Amino acid sequence: MNQILFAGAIGLFLTLIGTPVLIKLLARKGYGQFIRDDGPRGHHGKRGTPTMGGIAFILATLIAYALTKVVTGEGVTYPGLLVLFLMAGMGVVGFLDDYIKIVKRRSLGLRAGAKMSGQLIVGILFAVLAVQFADDRGQTPASLRLSFVTDFGWTIGPVLFVVWALFMILAMSNGVNLTDGLDGLAAGASVMVFGGYTFIGLWQFQKSCANAMTMTDPASCMEVRDPLDLAVIASALMGACFGFLWWNTSPARFSWVTPARSPSAAPWPAWPSALVPN
Repeated sequence: MNQILFAGAIGLFLTLIGTPVLIKLLARKGYGQFIRDDGPRGHHGKRGTPTMGGIAFILATLIAYALTKVVTGEGVTYPGLLVLFLMAGMGVVGFLDDYIKIVKRRSLGLRAGAKMSGQLIVGILFAVLAVQFADDRGQTPASLRLSFVTDFGWTIGPVLFVVWALFMILAMSNGVNLTDGLDGLAAGASVMVFGGYTFIGLWQFQKSCANAMTMTDPASCMEVRDPLDLAVIASALMGACFGFLWWNTSPARFSWVTPARSPSAAPWPAWPSALVPN
């Protein structure tokens, strides 16, 4: 329980102090959102808004997880490291997408093929590694069996598992753009989701065989691999996203930042009330 509280508090603290610093740095370097002139007029208000805001909460989550392990003295786990790898790997693809938008002044960023290739590489590596690293009970971070609350039914095999994992990873990674485009931030919806995952991970840990010594009925324990560490990561992400959102409320709390522009360019439009993330 201490790990969950530490991770959430550290993630929140890091983004509260780090997000405005990142915004000011990006604005000073002129790393603002590029909007095509032939696009919808309503999108022109985003021109110059610092992008790549995901850097703030991804780094905050990684640091919060590491510091939590140092403070509590608990060890890292393979499932936890794999989830962090997936998050950071997709974050790198998103960073390259935004970086190309800024440097090459191309609003679409990475070409569709290049972006999909990057996501496929990260997703396949995650899926393949997720069925490795068996523990002393023979459990791997991911199960090849169908499951709901617990495993049941047939084993789907490693190939079908990789395909299914890729479908979920790519669908969620690209589908989140819909949330980000509906006059809000995906981080806002994610706070509630990560809060739910924190609760689920803690509940699974209480019911897991790894915690069977404290159960009144040890025979009814669930064979779940390292659910507490995943709850720690979910808590760190929840705190980091919440701190990031603090600087994206309306009126914009970062309105003191003036984006860099060419002396011959037209004045920037009024700043919107939210960052434009990946």
